[in-house]
Amino acid sequence: MTDAPAPFAKPNSAAIINAIEAAIASRGDSKSVCPSEVARALVGSDEKLWRQLMKPIRAEAVKLADAGRLEIRRKGKTVNPRDFRGVYRLAAPRSADD
Repeated sequence: MTDAPAPFAKPNSAAIINAIEAAIASRGDSKSVCPSEVARALVGSDEKLWRQLMKPIRAEAVKLADAGRLEIRRKGKTVNPRDFRGVYRLAAPRSADD
């Protein structure tokens, strides 16, 4: 008899937010984080699992950006969190001096 794999339990919003903030904090103010890194930190390297988290991570990142807790960047430039497409990265908010 083979053991069936444990069912996948998606992380809740709080876990996703904590993972995003931890990843950003670990990089420092001048670096950004790929959302897939956050997903892999939450569920491991199984692509089928971490890909399922990409939309929830994006949704939480938009909320955090709206609250001023992070920036969403494309090609190194901060973008409107409500109106962006394609590949993006997450970063600590830049200070007014940057």
